Amino acid sequence: MYRINDIKDSPNLLAKKYSKFNVSERLLLTGHSHQAWPDVAEEAHLEAFNDAAKLVDKKWEIAAQKAQKVKDGYKKILQDKSGNIALASNTHDLVIKFLSALPLKHKPKILTTAGEFHTLRRQLDRLAEENIKIDKVSTADLYKIPELLIDKIDGTYSAVMVSAVFFRNSGILPQIQKIAERCNDVGVPFFVDAYHALNVIPFTIDKKGLENAFVIGGGYKYMQLGEGNCFMRFPGDCDMRPVVTGWFSEFSTIGEKKTNRVDYGTGDDLFAGSTYDPVSHYRAAAVLDFFAENDLNPEFLREISLHQVGLLRHRFIDAGIDPKIADYHRNIDPKDIAGFFTVITPHAEELNKLLFEQGIYTDFRADNLRFGPAPYMSDAQLQKAMSIFLKLVGQFNVTT
Repeated sequence: MYRINDIKDSPNLLAKKYSKFNVSERLLLTGHSHQAWPDVAEEAHLEAFNDAAKLVDKKWEIAAQKAQKVKDGYKKILQDKSGNIALASNTHDLVIKFLSALPLKHKPKILTTAGEFHTLRRQLDRLAEENIKIDKVSTADLYKIPELLIDKIDGTYSAVMVSAVFFRNSGILPQIQKIAERCNDVGVPFFVDAYHALNVIPFTIDKKGLENAFVIGGGYKYMQLGEGNCFMRFPGDCDMRPVVTGWFSEFSTIGEKKTNRVDYGTGDDLFAGSTYDPVSHYRAAAVLDFFAENDLNPEFLREISLHQVGLLRHRFIDAGIDPKIADYHRNIDPKDIAGFFTVITPHAEELNKLLFEQGIYTDFRADNLRFGPAPYMSDAQLQKAMSIFLKLVGQFNVTT
């Protein structure tokens, strides 16, 4: 079992288990976007190949077991005792299925925020071009978002769709329980994008009051599962009929067709898709085992994240940079920040490029330069990265 000092120290004791990604020698600060994979992921890839070579079509029996393990892993992290899990290669696939199940002909309105990730933003903006009314509340003040949403929520909406953590500033949506309660009261489906929350903050269905909610997320970020490992959690009693539906949904209905309508599977099969590349689930199953064996649970990962993000923030604040050159989201309490530290600067794109030239991996969204640490990074690595950043940002001035 690792302790926080094992992560702080140089070398970071966990880092040796990520040797293929060479995390000890690289400053990978895109952990909010794509974390390194532990070495067990490579072994899982080889296992998938060997099963395919040996078993041919019979590999799908083992693939189904791997998929179930992925579902169980997500349910464990969510501490979900009442919902079902649908898997897909990406969240957009699941968003489309969800949207296709809504009564948009009769209620052509969806409520969301102005701070959603591109998956929701782009799709909802496109629906707006087809005369679906997309109402967006401001995210300028994190703490006002719940009130703005709750004041608008009524039975005229087909759905309310929001993020649990906002992708630009890492702000954790407050009072998500109250939003869920309001949706329940008026009978509107509540859809939560939890991608930036999973495995970096404890995010559980019962404590958040989300038993009736739809929750999407995936493995590309803090889960370290890599691509192709997304999910949607939906209520156990959900009886929607998504227009966009895959033939895997028929698995639990074969031989039981009773009407001329398209039948849907029960349980997890309701939002099931179709043929996919099972290698992703081999990898995910191995990484989930790795996390369990090393006690890398959401509570400990939150402790690590608070320390690492706090270190980056304090170094930035102590540098006393002119806010006109570079600032941070000072209106958000540190306890309400999830897994990354954001610097607000008009030079975000250029600084991202300069940092990469120095061997430091960051990313940016508009004027938000994002620093995403990870459990395999030592304090010394974070200090080095921030020292280089502060030197680079010192080259700019207000008139640059």
